[in-house]
Amino acid sequence: MSSSTLPRPAAGEPGGRRRFLVLAICCAAIAVVVMDISIVNVALPAIRRDLHASVPDLQWTIDAYTLVLAAFLVLAGSTADRVGRRRVFQTGLAAFGLGSLLCGLAPSIGWLIAARALQAAGGTMLNPVAMAIIANTFTVPAERARAIGVFGSVSGLSLALGPILGGALVDAFGWRSVFWVNVPVVAAAIGCAALFVPESRAARARRFDPVGQLLVVAVLGGVVYAIIESRWLGWTSPAILALLAVAALGVLGLLRHEPRRADPLLELRLFRSVPFSAAIVMAIFALCGFGAFLFVSTQYLQDVRGMSALGAGLCLLPVGVLVVALSPRTGRWVGARGPRLPLVVSGAALALGGGASLWVGPATALPAVLVTYLLFGVFMGTVNPPITNTAVSAMPPSMAGVAASLASAGRQTGTTLGVAIAGTIVGTSLSGGRAAYTGAEHGVWWMALGLGAGILALALLSTGRRAQDTAARAAALFEEADGDAAGAAKVRP
Repeated sequence: MSSSTLPRPAAGEPGGRRRFLVLAICCAAIAVVVMDISIVNVALPAIRRDLHASVPDLQWTIDAYTLVLAAFLVLAGSTADRVGRRRVFQTGLAAFGLGSLLCGLAPSIGWLIAARALQAAGGTMLNPVAMAIIANTFTVPAERARAIGVFGSVSGLSLALGPILGGALVDAFGWRSVFWVNVPVVAAAIGCAALFVPESRAARARRFDPVGQLLVVAVLGGVVYAIIESRWLGWTSPAILALLAVAALGVLGLLRHEPRRADPLLELRLFRSVPFSAAIVMAIFALCGFGAFLFVSTQYLQDVRGMSALGAGLCLLPVGVLVVALSPRTGRWVGARGPRLPLVVSGAALALGGGASLWVGPATALPAVLVTYLLFGVFMGTVNPPITNTAVSAMPPSMAGVAASLASAGRQTGTTLGVAIAGTIVGTSLSGGRAAYTGAEHGVWWMALGLGAGILALALLSTGRRAQDTAARAAALFEEADGDAAGAAKVRP
């Protein structure tokens, strides 16, 4: 069904009720994609025992998913802008569902990691594309801000509630069920997308940039692989130095290659906007901190404190409750008053959470541990809506897919780095006993404290009047280009 057959109040817009159905479908898609980042964390001890996995294997079980998401989100967003967002959205749902099914059937850790990569390949077509669909469905600025707030809230809620659902599934049905649960949700979303989601494309099509895509993969893959393997090979080993050199050359290649293209994979002109640039960095910082928190906390609760998977998930319930309570209010606040206060609160909460966690040991009273987790809940409940809205709201509709892709890529890059760094820090410390593990965790908590301070500083920097002026100038660059493209199209025979 094309957008032209849908009732709509204005050209290109579905009707009021239909618009909220579109929002619900996009939220369902993002829920399974984001939840699969965190739901697997609580299953890691069971996966390690069943498939005889090592610590690097567990890191790759998470990072194979988030790395593929980060590396190909921008390609998916620009492709959707060109060939049709609904078409790419449905293709992504099908690939994600197939990958989930294969994860549940994996006979070994190698097969599981490969299936996770396939799952993520589908996820790349859902995360930024859903955001672009929403941005083009809700064209009134206030309504768009609220819709983006709901979408960001669902994303944060899914990440926070994943361990709870995962714990219940692992204890009741085994670790494979955390993947199988995606299949019926994806099947329903495919059918609903065909019925209710209007097709849309960018006014100006963007061409495929294979060189840029290869360079992005080289940068992200080189950095993440070097971090994960450095624990075993050493930072001065030839292999690690070669990986870091590849990543550095990839960055230089992107800076040289992308500005020369009419349609680059990474639209570097977007980064002339201080709020946009800050939103990307804050997304990396935020999800790096939360990804590390989930990776070490789920193992602390199960392997150090001896809890069941469900018990560990329930201990993370304070995080989920606060996300449920705070995210919608944060979205409304951002729509009405701007992103500064929520970003300041989230940065401060992450820094305080990291600092408080330094006092957590093997025998710390459980209520004290849960109070510490409350700080991470406040952080997650206030961070996603302002970041998402800041990244997309100031950009013209034609750049919605690319801008949303970069924001989503920032999140996935942060999660990937968080798991890689946290796994490298704690390493095999569990084999040394409970005290050794909690001692090793201190490095993770110091990192979280620093990341929170970084978010706080960027929040103040990016929300001033001068920063907003740079956003307006960056948006004008694309509006001028869109106007030239539209004029050229009109004069063609």
